[in-house]
Amino acid sequence: MIEPMRLLGNILWLVLGGLAIAIGWAIVGLILCVTIVGIPLGLQAFKMAGLTLTPFGSTVVYGGGIGSTLVNILWVLFIGWWMAVAYLGAGLLNCITIIGIPFGLQSFKMAKLALWPFGARIVSL
Repeated sequence: MIEPMRLLGNILWLVLGGLAIAIGWAIVGLILCVTIVGIPLGLQAFKMAGLTLTPFGSTVVYGGGIGSTLVNILWVLFIGWWMAVAYLGAGLLNCITIIGIPFGLQSFKMAKLALWPFGARIVSL
């Protein structure tokens, strides 16, 4: 019974804005990958695009070493904090209604990834 609910959640997510956000992340990733310096950032944008396409039934596993931690600190200072705040705001707005709570929880998952993406992997449940 869980699989049909994941499918329904992902379809509703895509129709209600997830597809547009995923396309936006993919475009940002492509633009960043044009330069050599932007490739690591572009890969993180592609990671966000992938999670945005199918957040239901996916989880984020955090790992990495000291290198990931150091890059994540820079990411948080310059980029991650405002992206995480945007996802937190979207999550809070979704949680206003009972029907929106599952979507809010997915936004919170994306907020954490937007804050700390280096060394994180997206895995299917």
